[in-house]
Amino acid sequence: MEKNVPNTPLGAMYREHIDLILKKDIEGILNQYTPDALLISSFSGDRKPQYYRGRDELREHFKGILALQGLDVEIAFWGEAPNALMIVEAVKATTADGSAQMRFADSWALRDGNRDPLRRHGAVSGRVVCMTVSARRGKRFLK
Repeated sequence: MEKNVPNTPLGAMYREHIDLILKKDIEGILNQYTPDALLISSFSGDRKPQYYRGRDELREHFKGILALQGLDVEIAFWGEAPNALMIVEAVKATTADGSAQMRFADSWALRDGNRDPLRRHGAVSGRVVCMTVSARRGKRFLK
């Protein structure tokens, strides 16, 4: 469930992104990214940045969603321009090991492209080029 997502083209793309996560549709998520996309993540035990470049590395990163059993998202901040999005989200993720509360700051930069699967839905005229993730994870996931 998503709360406070605006009814804009980028809001539609965000909702689709969350829906793909809940469906555990890794290929669908990858279709939102350009082939040369860069994702920077703080999902590491030592909090050092992890860099994922291109579809193969992104696919490995997104395999983490396979353990999700539930996901609730509330937008605390939303700022968008035609080819960029900055959001802060409060997330409750549930797995077989329990639930964790997290706070994310995501930045998306979009590049226009002819192969955009979202264009036919009237969402955005671009695909995600870069998404930066920073999260504070609950104690349960800091093993």
